[in-house]
Amino acid sequence: MKLRTTAVAAALLAAGVAIAQTPSTNPGFAQYGPNITLDQARKVMAAAEAECRNRNWPMAIAIVDNAGQLVHFVRIDNTQTGSIDVALAKARTGAMFRRPGKALQDAVEKGGANLRYLVLPGAIPYEGGNPLTVDGKIVGGIGVSGGTGEQDGVIATAGVAALR
Repeated sequence: MKLRTTAVAAALLAAGVAIAQTPSTNPGFAQYGPNITLDQARKVMAAAEAECRNRNWPMAIAIVDNAGQLVHFVRIDNTQTGSIDVALAKARTGAMFRRPGKALQDAVEKGGANLRYLVLPGAIPYEGGNPLTVDGKIVGGIGVSGGTGEQDGVIATAGVAALR
């Protein structure tokens, strides 16, 4: 039984890695552009942080470049400390997998072959992580954690809108 479970897990992981490395020909996926600048990251952060403060939601907000490397981070007072790593993981998911974490979450909820998204190295299938684009090219990602998934998504969307 243990060998069978290990074999299934290995097959899912291999399928997930292969899918993650396959270049997308889907026109719905943006291509990568230059990395987000610090000024752009500050603009995104200002919009996201303002939305948090307007709603009185303590959140952790991470902005990464298109390779998933941290560019800017804010943890509002009284945000749970576990949200620090989650926000960074959500930002990396948005940037590196070229889609919102919510899209992965929805796929996992459908089950079947979509469960492969649970084993993609570096992917976190939860709402609150989005790619950041400029002129249709991905320049980075934003990740938000500290509230419900829906609340995290609201704040991430506010940040995304700042680059439009």
